[in-house]
Amino acid sequence: MLKEALQYLIGLGNTEIFTTQTGQEYASQSVHLIKQPTPEAIVVRNLSGLVDYLIHNYDDQPPVLVHVASPTQVDVFSTFNNDYNRNHLLRAEALLPRIAFGQFLDAEPFNILLQSCFVPNEARSVVLKVIGNIKEETVSNIGDDGVSQQVTAKTGVTTVENIVVPNPVSLKPFRTFVEIEQPESEFVFRMKSGPSAALFEADGGAWKLTAIARISEYLQGALEEEIKGGKVTIIA
Repeated sequence: MLKEALQYLIGLGNTEIFTTQTGQEYASQSVHLIKQPTPEAIVVRNLSGLVDYLIHNYDDQPPVLVHVASPTQVDVFSTFNNDYNRNHLLRAEALLPRIAFGQFLDAEPFNILLQSCFVPNEARSVVLKVIGNIKEETVSNIGDDGVSQQVTAKTGVTTVENIVVPNPVSLKPFRTFVEIEQPESEFVFRMKSGPSAALFEADGGAWKLTAIARISEYLQGALEEEIKGGKVTIIA
């Protein structure tokens, strides 16, 4: 038993390569590739950190590739190494608030959500006015389109009327890096008795393409010299 074990260990160091008559190459035992080490990506939380890293070329890298992967992530890669793997040098991940789309919230939390997680615009002001002036808990559906709703709300100092809930509404929630203009898109604004309200995304995700394009445009401007010098390539 000991003799066989020693022969096996000796054989581990004597891998032979041979060629068959058909020209195929075989090894006398299994071999495994020892891969080149790759660095762990630095994580930053804004586009400014990514730009600073590339402008100062901290790691003295050859030309790099910047990939706008999504509205919330941008990656920096090197070219291939000998194993055809890329060094993942840096990843920018946006820090964003959690916005509960598609969930009904009571009037007060919904009001706070609109004020804290959305860029001010005319539609946001209209929705806030409706939410902030509701006088009764009942929400009713009106019309023949199955879409329109009305609530009882305060419309003046002493006036209370039934008003139509605006729908759809164009809003600008914080959904991508703060350095760029937040994309505006349409939402279905619905209410139900309680009262409570919810926003449902209604643009089919088109805002994501807008955000990616704006991120790319921002980086093209911030890294103009590096791009001209062939040090940086941006894809989106």
